[in-house]
Amino acid sequence: MEKFPDPSFKPLIIIPTYKERKNLEKLLPLLLQREEKFWILVVDDSSPDGTGEWLKKLKEKEKRIELLERPRKMGMGTAYRDGFRWALKRDFDPIFEMDADLSHSPEYLPLFLEKIKEADVVIGSRYIKGGKVKGWPWGRFLLSRGASLFLRIFILPGVKDPTSGFRCFRRRVLESLPFHQFKSQGFAFQVETLFWAHRKGFKIVEIPIVFYPRKEGESKLSLFIILEVFLTPFRLRK
Repeated sequence: MEKFPDPSFKPLIIIPTYKERKNLEKLLPLLLQREEKFWILVVDDSSPDGTGEWLKKLKEKEKRIELLERPRKMGMGTAYRDGFRWALKRDFDPIFEMDADLSHSPEYLPLFLEKIKEADVVIGSRYIKGGKVKGWPWGRFLLSRGASLFLRIFILPGVKDPTSGFRCFRRRVLESLPFHQFKSQGFAFQVETLFWAHRKGFKIVEIPIVFYPRKEGESKLSLFIILEVFLTPFRLRK
């Protein structure tokens, strides 16, 4: 089977980071050794752990690594927004979102590429048949499931895991999104992208994944991020 359905495919994985160097040291080799030949854009918010300097040295040896440095910690949502804008100025297609903390396994990447042949957006879903979450406390799990149900009822019918951060987009989707209207800084950015993709009639499909707990570092989840997710649907429905 062909790894890419047509010669125009040049897949890019966008990874937002803040103090994730130890995880990147494990994740990037796994991505670079894959035969699909992914390009990787790391959007780093001036991590104090030396992520930027380490990546600059790595870039000298590996041409498929790109670094977009930002002046301070600005949030995951704006990191993806800036990463998408960077990608759209270049010839990348399809374009992935992926966490740096090894919670998203690279083993699913071929399935994403297979499904994106006939879809516009592919979501790595924890909450469809075959998907699951490992290692979360019950409180975190119930919060995530509750948010997914809430979003599905209010603005994203049919999408079982609208907050998943493991995704693949055809560039035509990202080219059509009104990023100038986006307000979210955290995980709610995931909600906004799907809302607009759904509203514009793009085909969204989900594939099952197993979500693993982070290997190193601390979760970026905060009360502000949680509230933003639950308040965003009310803003979008206006």
